[in-house]
Amino acid sequence: MRIGQVIGKVVMSQQDPAFKAARWLVISPVDSADLSTACKKTPPLGKQPSIIAYDQLGAGMNDVVGFVEGAEATAPFDKPTPIDAITVALFDQIHYSPYPGKTA
Repeated sequence: MRIGQVIGKVVMSQQDPAFKAARWLVISPVDSADLSTACKKTPPLGKQPSIIAYDQLGAGMNDVVGFVEGAEATAPFDKPTPIDAITVALFDQIHYSPYPGKTA
């Protein structure tokens, strides 16, 4: 699982019927250097390329989410589904302290 911040949503006129009752979000991945401020609803923090993720949790703008990518993203579906990223957690708070002697 990776952590990211919602920075937008995707609007589409058609989608595969397997993706009913959910939406697609634009997520900016957050690295360890940004974790201490990740849940403060600040402007987007991530410096990595953004991803598009399927969301069934109801995450909103600036929310901090956990997401998985690749084969793990298809696990919630009964049938093979063409998906590469899905939200799996909606964080209220993150408390992070790097190990002593390590840099973020």
